[in-house]
Order: sequence, then C-alpha cells, then structure tokens
Amino acid sequence: MRRVELIDADCGIEQALGVLTDWWTFLVVRDVAGGVTRFEGLQRSLGMSRRALTERLTALVEHGVLRKVRYSERPPRHDYVLTAKGEGLLPVLIALQEWGDRHVLGDGSLTATAEPASAEAHRVHDLVGRRIPDLRLETWTVLYFFPGAFAPDTPGYPPGWADIPGAAGCTLESMTYAARAADFAAAGAQIRGVSTQRPDQLEAFAAHAGLPFPLLSDQDGRLAAALRLPTFRIAGADRLKRLTLLADAEAVIRSVQFPITDPAASVTEMLDLVRDRA
Repeated sequence: MRRVELIDADCGIEQALGVLTDWWTFLVVRDVAGGVTRFEGLQRSLGMSRRALTERLTALVEHGVLRKVRYSERPPRHDYVLTAKGEGLLPVLIALQEWGDRHVLGDGSLTATAEPASAEAHRVHDLVGRRIPDLRLETWTVLYFFPGAFAPDTPGYPPGWADIPGAAGCTLESMTYAARAADFAAAGAQIRGVSTQRPDQLEAFAAHAGLPFPLLSDQDGRLAAALRLPTFRIAGADRLKRLTLLADAEAVIRSVQFPITDPAASVTEMLDLVRDRA
C-alpha cells in the first residue's frame, strides 16, 4: 500500500491522513464500528482482496486504531475491535455520512427527514434482519430515535429549529408513546427513546413529561455510527433524524419506520406492528 510522504508535521489533518491513508481504510473502520469484526466478514462486506485487507488491518492495529481479540486458538483467529483511539473516529464517520447524504446524495438543504425513495431511506430499511451491536435486550423493544426534546426550564432548541423540516414533533411523539405504553407492554414490547442529547437533558425532559420509560443518550454516536443512521447537523451538534426500529429479544431489527411524517400516527402504526410480530 503506497504511503504519501507527509510534509507538515504540525497539521493534524495531514497527520490523520497518514493513518487513514485511503477510502478503503475509512470503510474498514466503518464496518468494524458496525459490528463486522472478523476478517472473513470484512472481506465479504467490502469485496477487497485478502492482501489489501490484511495490509489495512495491520496498519490500523499498528497505529492503535484497532486491537485484535483472539476468539480461536487453533487455528488462530481474531476479532478486530475499535480502541478508544478508534472510537474517536466515530464523529468523523457521522460527519462524512451527513455531508454525503446532504451534499452529494441530496440537494444541500438542511432537513430532519428524507424522501421515501432516498438513499437514506433505502439504507435504513436495509437494517431489517441486522443485529444492533453492543445492545442487550430482554424482550421486544421499540427504539424511537428523535432529533431533540427539552424541558421548559432547561436550555433548549437552537435558533432556526422550527424551520427545519421534520424536526418538530418530538414532544408529541414521546407523549403519545407514554399514553400507549400500557398497550405496548400488553403486546409484549418495551419502549426506549434515543437522542444525541446529553443524559441530563434527557432525564430532565423525561421527568417533565412523566415518561414511563427511559430515554437513552447516543451522545458519543455509537449507535448512529454502528447503524449508519441518518443525521443532520445544527448549531455544532449532530442530531438524529426521526425514525423507529422494532427489535426482538436478540436485538435483531425486525421492522423500520422511516421517514416519519406524522409522529403521533407512527405510534399507532408501530403498535400494530408489535401486535403482529411480538
């Protein structure tokens, strides 16, 4: 693998590109973040030659982005997992995807939703049958991802929030799920809300709204990067576009709602899906 000689030793961008040498390297990190951690799985997913993949995995381990965890002694086999240094690349992956979705695949407009035939929609619906990495569930679970919701007495929405298509409706969606929580429980499913907000912001909103279920923070972008969820960026923060996943007790995604144009009606639709499947 050819390496470019770096000129500016003080430029963080240039030095980072000395580690992430080409687009294949970014895709290796992307797939490892998504739970594809074994050599054969990475080769199958990326379509790379064994030599090219070996070179990039070796370099990423040498640079401390990945570490090897042995899962077989004979023959010796390893999982490749992100180190703390590698996890520092998750915001970079999210930013690259958001830029690509907005400016390459999209028309450049800022939006919290998408068209049904968009690349984002295809990507999200392709999650059906995929296991959510690093998530343990005890029963069927509804995971509704939302851009942001704030308690009245806390710092809230950034300027221009109401003008972003699809951003409004988070409180309505949460309150509707709260009102139907007993119905979901009777159907055999639990509810969890997910946002990139800080845990304290989510706790304040959940207490204010009297939600009978927890709200989970994806502030570090682990879920967003692992599942390549659609995001948008406003006021220097990444926000999740509104979508809902139904996962079984093994954390395998069984149904997807995206895009969601009517937050309240989507709750009734999801309850019907739970009753059919759970």
